[in-house]
Amino acid sequence: MLTALMMTAALQTELRPDLAWMSGAWRICEPAREVSEVWTEPRLSLMLGVNVTLRDGRIGYEQSRIAPTAPGPDAPYAYFAQPEGLPVTIFPVVASGPGRVVFEQAADDDFPKRLVYERDGETLNARIEGVMGGQERIIRWRFHKAELNARCPAPTAG
Repeated sequence: MLTALMMTAALQTELRPDLAWMSGAWRICEPAREVSEVWTEPRLSLMLGVNVTLRDGRIGYEQSRIAPTAPGPDAPYAYFAQPEGLPVTIFPVVASGPGRVVFEQAADDDFPKRLVYERDGETLNARIEGVMGGQERIIRWRFHKAELNARCPAPTAG
């Protein structure tokens, strides 16, 4: 009986990862690029996210959510990505633990294939991985905790 309870608890952890550590406002401030990412606190079975990137006078955005893939308490969770209004791409959770989650889509020919988030103190590391143009590619972001509506400092004249 105890073994069955432990297995059930482990399964629930896998199906319903605790991602509260991702919530909040995160920012990257670089001379030619500013990236903001905001995640809501998990509410029941939903987290909402938005990413805004300013680079070279252009703006890009992505709306995201982390939620069950179907109704019901046993449905696995996934990252639903919708960059710049394109159709949604679904990345199911394939691994999770304290301060780390990995999402991976089923399609082998799409980039990115995998999304990884890891929390290290006041830093949120994110990366996307996959094959692009026949070569393995990894793109990384190193976000720092920020106030919700804070902006990056204006560049100073040299």
